[in-house]
Amino acid sequence: MDTRTITEGTLLWEPSEKLKREANITDYMAWLKQERGLKFNDYNTLWQWSVANIGDFWESLWDYYQIKASRPYQKVLDGKMPAAKWFSGAELNYVEHVFRRATTDHPALLFQSETVPLSGLSWDELYARVSSVAASMRDMGVRRGDRVASFLPNIPETLIAFLSTASIGAIWSSCSPDFGTRSVIDRFRQIEPKILFAVDGYQYGGKAFERRSAVTQLQGVLPSLEKTVMVPYLSRAGGAVDLEGLKKVVLWDDLLGRAGELVYEQVPFDHPIWIVYSSGTTGLPKGLVHGHGGVLLEFLKFQGLQMDVHPGDRFFWFSTTGWVMWNIVQGSLLMGATPVLFDGSPGYPDMDLLWDLAERARFTLFGTSAAYITACMGAGMEPGRQHDLSSIKVLGSTGSPLSPEGFRWVYESVKKDVWLASVSGGTDIVSGFLDAVPILPVNAGELQCRGLGIKAAAFDEDGNELIDQVGELVITEPMPSMPLFLWNDQDNKRYMESYFDLYPGVWRHGDWIRFSPRGSAVIQGRSDSTLNRQGVRMGSSEIYRVVEDLPEIKDSLIVGFETPDGKYHMPLFVVLSEGYDLDEALRDKINRSIRRALSPRHVPDRIFAIPQVPQTLNGKKLEVPVKKILAGFPLEKAVNRDSMANPETISYFVDLAGEFASPAEE
Repeated sequence: MDTRTITEGTLLWEPSEKLKREANITDYMAWLKQERGLKFNDYNTLWQWSVANIGDFWESLWDYYQIKASRPYQKVLDGKMPAAKWFSGAELNYVEHVFRRATTDHPALLFQSETVPLSGLSWDELYARVSSVAASMRDMGVRRGDRVASFLPNIPETLIAFLSTASIGAIWSSCSPDFGTRSVIDRFRQIEPKILFAVDGYQYGGKAFERRSAVTQLQGVLPSLEKTVMVPYLSRAGGAVDLEGLKKVVLWDDLLGRAGELVYEQVPFDHPIWIVYSSGTTGLPKGLVHGHGGVLLEFLKFQGLQMDVHPGDRFFWFSTTGWVMWNIVQGSLLMGATPVLFDGSPGYPDMDLLWDLAERARFTLFGTSAAYITACMGAGMEPGRQHDLSSIKVLGSTGSPLSPEGFRWVYESVKKDVWLASVSGGTDIVSGFLDAVPILPVNAGELQCRGLGIKAAAFDEDGNELIDQVGELVITEPMPSMPLFLWNDQDNKRYMESYFDLYPGVWRHGDWIRFSPRGSAVIQGRSDSTLNRQGVRMGSSEIYRVVEDLPEIKDSLIVGFETPDGKYHMPLFVVLSEGYDLDEALRDKINRSIRRALSPRHVPDRIFAIPQVPQTLNGKKLEVPVKKILAGFPLEKAVNRDSMANPETISYFVDLAGEFASPAEE
């Protein structure tokens, strides 16, 4: 790995006059001047207006993007966070705005997997398939408000099934088939789906993974299911799919071929479009419910004004269907762009795969994770020398903070004239809080700006705003894409505990952040105990349910944090049952159990045996204090020993912290 350091904040790139002149946000500012009499000379003054006049800003986007509504809104914003209500009275449909962009000038989408070569789908083909699947779903009895579950990978059928579901006004919910069965059950059992879309299996890293047996288990624990639509993905090249043991199954091809117009069910602005999942530290995964209108407006803003997506652009972001970036990728259709879907390992047959795909598919925007960029850097790759990357104007990074060295590597080894768009947000709002914009420079290690209409700040423990100091990331004004509610959350209790527990009326996101006087920001990592591996969040409680189910394990503690070299480290600490040792066989058993039941991404980096888990006086595991200690916080700023039931246990982690502060070279 190149070990040269670079100072945070070093200027690496500035937009050309041509880029600034042709940027969507420049057109929007010109529109504001002409239509509203508002003149802004730079991004920061535009942002200040957008957060000081929240209702006026979002109403301007409604007009600028010519939102099509069958019923007009009566009021832009009613109430305050967390009970804010947007565009009350309006009725519309998200999918109708997707097909406003239909054209014959470029394909609707492109797709490649480990078994399927690069291929495309025209807008006419996409419309016909969505129309057919939606009509077939209506025949199955799917209606507005019904839940439709997806156990599909990142393939065209998934996008078609989602658009079909949303066009009806039904509610979409997705889990990637690489999730462990227990993890999927924990999510889908909460929402009681009527229809399940599933695959018989998938290929990853050159290996086939059968999932028909998992579908059988899902059918057995989801009594609400009336039909299962099977997509023969693993068997598509090898003959008929095996349906033995499955009930009420319809094959995907049986849904196609229905000619007719697509019917867009008109729903209220805040009618649910999907349920996505973000795990807390206790209990089941949280089912976050977002609305048609909120997602529509946020995506138009994020895709159009922040990421500068234009009609005909090729939009790629490596993701599975279990990560919010899948939702954002399909959202590029709203701008008339071509989403590029990929299913498979980014490292198979080698790390060059995605760069090769970028060249052949002519990506305009190449989105990935900070972890992938760091891995390419560590492998000594120079993709800019080996590939024609002239089509790429934006390189997107998210999932975790990208180090200044990662920034430098992009400009030295990928492309000198590329806009590195490092963004940070979450499943919670299906977008970014800290965004990119094409009219500002890029500085090493920094996120360029706060998104328009997002009043983000850093607070200290007393709710005072901080500049150039690390604090809690908070949002002090409402956004249309904030969750409408959490599924099955009685009296909004879990929603309030998740986001409004520390500062009344203010959203606390759970990130440590530092804002510069220029408005740029640096994310310092998660301030809560959520595990954020490769952009996919999982609650620690999900790990505990698996690990502590093993007879060898009496108790456990897991944390995740960024190390100084830009990597994300996730150690697991276990208290062994009497008579057991933490040998290699037990380590392998723990890892296999987590991989099988939950996710291969959340297999711990290392496992340690400890005598006791640090606990509060009322028996809660001290995840956040342990995380802070291992991340390098002084002991006195990480934990109050007087609040502990077993204060002697914390010394172990203080001693261990030095090991993570200066990681060994691998």
